[in-house]
Amino acid sequence: MTERIKQTRQSSKDNDEIEFGRLIGVFIDNRWLIFCITSLCVFFGVVYALLATPIYRSDALVQVEQSAGSNILSSLSDVLPTGQPESSAETQLLQSRLVIGKTIDDLDLTTQLEHDHFPVVGKGLSRIFGKSKKTAKESLSIARFTVPSELLNVSMKVTIIDNNHYTLDVPDVGKFDGTKGKLLSVGGIDLLVNDIDAEPGDAFNMTKQTIQKTVANILANLSVSDKGKDSGILQISYDAESEKEANLVLSSIMQNYLLQNIERKSEEADKSLQFLEKQLPAERAALDENEDKLNQFRQENDSVDLSLEAKSVLDTMVSVESQLNQLTFREAEISKLYTVQHPAYKALLEKRAVLEKEKANLGKRVEKLPKVQQEILRLTRDVESGQAVYMQMLNKQQELRINKASTVGNVRIVDNPLIQDYPVAPKKLLILAISVFIGIILSVCAVIVKLLLHKGIESAEQLDEIGVNVYASIPFSDWQSRNVQKRAKNDNRPEGLLAINNPADLAIEAIRGLRTSLHFAMLEAKNNVIMITGATPGIGKSFTSLNLAAVIAQQGKKVLVIDADMRKGHLHDAFGLTNKGTGLSAYLAGILDYDKVKSPTGIDNLTLIARGSNPPNPSELLMGNRMTSLLEKAGAEYDLVIVDTPPVLAVTDAVIIGALSGTTLLVSKFETNTVKDVEMCYQRFERVGVEVKGVIINGVLKRAANYYSYGSYAEYGYKYESDK
Repeated sequence: MTERIKQTRQSSKDNDEIEFGRLIGVFIDNRWLIFCITSLCVFFGVVYALLATPIYRSDALVQVEQSAGSNILSSLSDVLPTGQPESSAETQLLQSRLVIGKTIDDLDLTTQLEHDHFPVVGKGLSRIFGKSKKTAKESLSIARFTVPSELLNVSMKVTIIDNNHYTLDVPDVGKFDGTKGKLLSVGGIDLLVNDIDAEPGDAFNMTKQTIQKTVANILANLSVSDKGKDSGILQISYDAESEKEANLVLSSIMQNYLLQNIERKSEEADKSLQFLEKQLPAERAALDENEDKLNQFRQENDSVDLSLEAKSVLDTMVSVESQLNQLTFREAEISKLYTVQHPAYKALLEKRAVLEKEKANLGKRVEKLPKVQQEILRLTRDVESGQAVYMQMLNKQQELRINKASTVGNVRIVDNPLIQDYPVAPKKLLILAISVFIGIILSVCAVIVKLLLHKGIESAEQLDEIGVNVYASIPFSDWQSRNVQKRAKNDNRPEGLLAINNPADLAIEAIRGLRTSLHFAMLEAKNNVIMITGATPGIGKSFTSLNLAAVIAQQGKKVLVIDADMRKGHLHDAFGLTNKGTGLSAYLAGILDYDKVKSPTGIDNLTLIARGSNPPNPSELLMGNRMTSLLEKAGAEYDLVIVDTPPVLAVTDAVIIGALSGTTLLVSKFETNTVKDVEMCYQRFERVGVEVKGVIINGVLKRAANYYSYGSYAEYGYKYESDK
């Protein structure tokens, strides 16, 4: 038989996977587990949504216009390529310490102050029940707070005594009393409280953060993004627990960002202005010197005038010199931005080369003029070129002064900071949806893990697959369960038998089917003794033995039930019989004779031999000749003898009795015993040559998993009405 089980198990390995239909049934069977886990997750999600601190968002829009560059470079549109919006660089500037640090200094954000709440849920409960409607900074106005470096990022506790007094609790330092409006200076700590608008006993946690940590906190709540691709529009938002704080911080960031942009543009114009102011005196001196030379030459040569040809050459030379001078200014600015290989720089150099070539040609024309004409032409050229350059620099100086005073930068605030109508977090509907999703996932995982870990027998087909006969599947009896609970409240009340108290119960109908199966199973048995055992305790073998005996006795056959579990047997309780000084142990020990140990049960044709007192050596008693003699006498006197034994895997009693019995049946409890338990029982019996006829599955529950996988066990359509 064991070999057949092994072969059958080997052939069924391919069917070990969880069937989809069975999985659906398992989910249906565990619907309450799924519901409970999901409900628990939803509950925690709702609690979190209610207790989580609302986060408010202030947002604004900024336009980054194309940079006009320096005032000198503004005239290079014919040479320099057109730039793209500078939003990428401005995004980094917005998040720089230059801007954020100024905001931190302006608003004293390194000083962190918050209400002292109960951990985790205190802040939420205070908000829900209407406490602490004011922010901590509204309740306690701090004018000055400095600490030594070792106390940076260390939380200190401020407790309000009254409207004018407070205490400061510094960890590992001590407690100090302070007064509103007076500087508290102790241990390197300076604290000045301007105003107190809180109730006595209110406590606040105060921390002086490092600038690095404060910047990191602000950047964690600050968001800067492009509004569309290459649009030059930046959307800026800031999140905070307070609407006022969100708006205040973002407004400060925007103003400081705009201010640094303007200062940067003004600084550029200022540097150009300083350069011109340094050059103007030198240009003026050179112009005066050239004018003096020209006047002196005219006096010496009786006011020689230029010919028309010379005057034409002079005008051209002055124009070329003026253009070359402009290119010099432009090259000074371009060299700051580009290398010599840049197309803009190359274009400027090419233009300079053209002008230099033209200047050289003009010089050759001048060499053909008379000497006097050449000299006066040179002097006049120097004067007029100097005048043109000097006037150009004066005009540029005035232009730069005007530009410096009217600099607006290339950044424009389109939308000022504005708080959104509703908190951006927590998103309650999203939290609810996520909690439902997590609950379903967790519950499904729990069900699958439970299914994978649970190896209990759930259907007769599981035993059929390994070659084990199933004689009956006895449904779980709700009536019997209620009866046991009632008896637990009244210990003096006998258990009674389900077959007598409620013969129409489905469990009894299944036992009647078992009775029919046994009739054919015992045709070739060596005697009329049936041993009913099980793998483990508490699986209903005693229930099966007694009710099977009662059903057969109701047929008019004489039945003897022997409680062979001399350790923990309790069959006598079903009939309210005593167990002391009688029973099987007394007979096997030779204390009482066969006729003295039998007890009537009050049920026609049904007799019981109780277990008797607990002997120290049950197995040794069962192996004696008196047990064999008992079964022979009982077999001759009764139509059927049913022996209820201890569990097979616990003790050897069942193996001993099995060798004396004609028929052996094994009881397995639904979802409790495993297929492995059944195999081990078969192995133990086969070692001593005992053949197990089959298995009775007890306490079968109707499961959707079995319905979708194996098909539901058949219920009896016809029921007897009972008056019991």
